[in-house]
Amino acid sequence: MRSAEDILTELRALRAGDLPTHGGRTLAYVYDSGLDGVDDLAAAAHALASSANGLDPTAFPSLLRMENDLVAATSELVGGTPRTVGSVTSGGTESCVLAVLAAREGNSGVAEPNVVLPATAHAAFHKAAHLFRVRPVVVPVDPKTFRADPEAMAAAIDDDTVLVVASAPSYAHGVVDPIAEIAAAAASRGVRTHVDACIGGWVLPYFRRLGRAVPEFGFAVEGVTSVSVDLHKYAYCPKGTSVLLHADAELRRGHYFASADWPGYTMLNSTLQSTRSGGPLAAAWAVLHHIGDDGYLALAEATLEAVEAVRAEVEALDGLRLVAEPGATLLALTTDDDRLDLFVVADEMAARGWYVQPQFAHQSSPANLHLTITASNRGSEGDFAAALRDSVRAARAAGPVVVDEGIAAFLADLDPDALTSEEFGQLLAAAGMGGGAGLPERMAEVNAMLALARPALRERLLQEFLGLLYQPS
Repeated sequence: MRSAEDILTELRALRAGDLPTHGGRTLAYVYDSGLDGVDDLAAAAHALASSANGLDPTAFPSLLRMENDLVAATSELVGGTPRTVGSVTSGGTESCVLAVLAAREGNSGVAEPNVVLPATAHAAFHKAAHLFRVRPVVVPVDPKTFRADPEAMAAAIDDDTVLVVASAPSYAHGVVDPIAEIAAAAASRGVRTHVDACIGGWVLPYFRRLGRAVPEFGFAVEGVTSVSVDLHKYAYCPKGTSVLLHADAELRRGHYFASADWPGYTMLNSTLQSTRSGGPLAAAWAVLHHIGDDGYLALAEATLEAVEAVRAEVEALDGLRLVAEPGATLLALTTDDDRLDLFVVADEMAARGWYVQPQFAHQSSPANLHLTITASNRGSEGDFAAALRDSVRAARAAGPVVVDEGIAAFLADLDPDALTSEEFGQLLAAAGMGGGAGLPERMAEVNAMLALARPALRERLLQEFLGLLYQPS
């Protein structure tokens, strides 16, 4: 038997190769409050409840109490009423998936249901549509503001529509959709509206209290029937905890599952999971109580100041601009300079210890770099700006990545449905993504090739690459 210390030493060594989760240098995937002691508290709370099982709330009433507390706190923040109910899920994707499931099941008489989505809606809704055989009706957004178009959304609703979706904010561009107009159009047709506030749900209400003009996006908006809010984002709780709220219990019922027609216990699930560790629930409950309302207001103020400072630095930098007017905490940076390759900029930032997330061009949205700003970025905006200036200078000196014309033509002609796994493996190897060695240190060349691939081909390439990564050693 290996000693605990030996195992933890190995784990620390493994973790050393990961992106940093604290300090504000990873501007995607992670949310850091920057507060001392929060991680230790969350870990201790997680340990106290990790062996408890949320599968049966009557067996573990502590988990029931904590879940109801989290739902109540989230509901209060987004304009819930005494009738508002909710469930704690494993993350934003599960919350969004369950919203689609509840809408489908709540309209069981619709033979071929569809969900109306702005083109900027999170990919989680496409995942839900795929899983539950609901047809996604994707509506173009305003090509300048990247906000959903209410008139186009209304026109897309038909007799088979079971749900309309809006974002507060959208992930790709960080803008808040015109939710009141969208919800009104849906309500006039008797259709539910879900607001994906996974990112903004916990921070936008505090921005409003700080004097920022933030439109209502929750249950104060007539016609909004469900809202998703991630606690592991701007509530700064450990992953993964999200809350899916419904305006009343009848609307929620469709994502519950029960099965009594077998010889075991009657299975009853409120989410997609059956067994659910009480650890994430307890950790979130502890963090919310520890930080408290005043603490979250202070964190929101620090975040807002960081957003404004980073924005000012970007706008002062020759060669970069914002894709859209930010409505929350997310910034998308692009360029009109043909000499500047954003994928190279991302590599140069990584070389300087900063992770920014490349996003491919899509319809009217240009290739861009995504930044998720959190409270921990306050105070380091100057360091970030200096690294960004140096990275832009280095990328401009290096010039754009050029993909061989033959390879570009080859990619344009590929049919992802016709290629075998072996052929995909050869293609991945040619792109520097094969051979079981993982990703190369610099990704610009890979991203330049992926950018030329149609979405369906890019999806298949990355699925095959994922399959190569997840191989037992």
